[in-house]
Amino acid sequence: MKLSFTTLGCPEWDLETIIARAKEYGFDGIDFRGYLGQMNIYKLPQFSTDVHSTIQRIKEAGLEVTCFSSSIKLFATEPEHAKFVDEFRAYAGLCKLFGTRYIRVFGGKIGDTDRAEATRIVVRHLQELSDVAGEHGVKLLIETHDDWTDCRVVRDVLERANRREAAALWDTHHPYRTLGEQPATTWEVLGDWIEYTHWKDSFTRKPEDGGGFQYCPMGQGDIPLQQIYELLRDNNYSGFFTLEWEKKWHPEIEEPELAFPHFVRYMRKLVV
Repeated sequence: MKLSFTTLGCPEWDLETIIARAKEYGFDGIDFRGYLGQMNIYKLPQFSTDVHSTIQRIKEAGLEVTCFSSSIKLFATEPEHAKFVDEFRAYAGLCKLFGTRYIRVFGGKIGDTDRAEATRIVVRHLQELSDVAGEHGVKLLIETHDDWTDCRVVRDVLERANRREAAALWDTHHPYRTLGEQPATTWEVLGDWIEYTHWKDSFTRKPEDGGGFQYCPMGQGDIPLQQIYELLRDNNYSGFFTLEWEKKWHPEIEEPELAFPHFVRYMRKLVV
């Protein structure tokens, strides 16, 4: 089992801390999703002028960069898409430097747009970004998220796009929590495209507590984590198990110093 975490979960850690804690806690890699307040990390010295120092420090710690998680959305106006293409190229350049295979993208919110029209837009933009990915020898991952959480919707996009440079990122939380989609269904429909996974746990809040759900440390909620792991294991999944602890967006949840090592301990026990 290969473990990683997104830096969304440690928004106040500097690079030295990120690397040191990853090694200390027993992670195998780091998924960069923002750094010290800047979400587009390619704009920062650590990933531009000083990038070779960053690469060396991560390598010396015995770690790898498992993915660059971008803010790119496939459902976008053409001017927005043009900017996203530039952003994708920047991340593709980083992938080449770090030896990283994946760039995560979102489908995006479609609002009042007809689903068929939104799908046409997303497929076209996915194809264009896939062409850029092909130029750089990387893959883009569309996440089961926002208005593209349903496994059948994601499969439809990937089939229509028909690009070998495109695959799926299974956020193992959102389909189950927001749609009631059973893990076995997700895998049956989308398994051929799943190359990367995000992990988190939550429980349903009572109506008197505001409803919705609350993120919590792994194993303290009701996401069927054991079932999901066994499903992946039995189908020979070989990708990363990446903690997406959304501390950046939910500052009230546990600090990374608690949540991160807990994740490692919990996930390692699943293997036994």
